[in-house]
Amino acid sequence: MTARDAMLARIRSKTAKGSDETRRAAVDARLAQHPRNLIPERGIGDEDHRVRVFTEMMQAVGGSVEIVNDLNDVPDSISDYLRNSNLPAHVRRGSDPVLARLPWHRGTLEVAQGRAEETDRASVTRAFAGIAETGTIIQVSGQDNPTTLNFLPEVHIVVLEASAVFASYEEAWTKLRDEFGEGIMPRTVNMISGPSRTGDIEQTIVRPAHGPKNMHVIIVR
Repeated sequence: MTARDAMLARIRSKTAKGSDETRRAAVDARLAQHPRNLIPERGIGDEDHRVRVFTEMMQAVGGSVEIVNDLNDVPDSISDYLRNSNLPAHVRRGSDPVLARLPWHRGTLEVAQGRAEETDRASVTRAFAGIAETGTIIQVSGQDNPTTLNFLPEVHIVVLEASAVFASYEEAWTKLRDEFGEGIMPRTVNMISGPSRTGDIEQTIVRPAHGPKNMHVIIVR
């Protein structure tokens, strides 16, 4: 027995209760039950309340939020945002079926499809969910919304349905299990709270750090 084995054996003798099989069973039971942690009251409320809190929290970390009533207004909103930001009228999106059905042809906006490229200035993705308590976007990887679109372009534009804004993370994980199946996960789940930034140097906020300089969320009622 090595010194490490001896140390771990002493720890187990003081902390272990029951056999390894008993402990494994207890862990499996807890994972199967999906117990929820303490839920902050901040995000709890009706849809209007959740959207309002999400907006406040996203803006607090440097993101911007726009609310539209009709999904078909999204292309016009993106065009206005790019023009007001002095950016080219060009975005890249994935193969998300909801984004694919939008009337991109109405204006002068150029739309490319696929993974982000180094020359892309702006991307548009559809969020899996939004979390009111922290103003966080949940993105899942895949061809519908490639992960590179979240981080490579200078500007990340996110389309988020108001009905997908939840009070807490636990509700978003429940939706994830319901849609993908128990024990099945997408390759990546990204939780994004505002544009990329850092305060490592003298606690001075610098944007960007390792991702988009700006993040704009369009909430569709």
